Amino acid sequence: MPTTAAAALRAAIHDALVSDGALSALLGGPRVYDEVPRAAELPYVTLGECRISDWSTGSEAGAEHQLTLHAWSRQGGHREAHEIAGTLLQALDDAPLTVEGQHLVNLRFALADIRREADGRTYHALVRFRAVTEPE
Repeated sequence: MPTTAAAALRAAIHDALVSDGALSALLGGPRVYDEVPRAAELPYVTLGECRISDWSTGSEAGAEHQLTLHAWSRQGGHREAHEIAGTLLQALDDAPLTVEGQHLVNLRFALADIRREADGRTYHALVRFRAVTEPE
């Protein structure tokens, strides 16, 4: 079932990011959230939107996932947001993640968009990945 695959994939991505030393060094700790705590300090990464499509063949079930990660920074300029986005790409592009109950066919970087938010102080990087899973 795609929603189960999506939840398992999100958990695997979260675990991979929390345990990534380079990302933790940039963020000042394992600041990767599904739901941001009220007192969270910047910078941090949030698990964002996920679009799931049927990727089944005539004989095999499958799901395509388009996942968005968000990096938030107020370091003064785009640099930190770019560095975090690059570290997300290094941590996840073609990563051999273990996804519970699923075979991860691939996980690939799709696009990044780094911009200054309307408050003029916060920089926001959207980093999108595409993954394909098949039930085990």
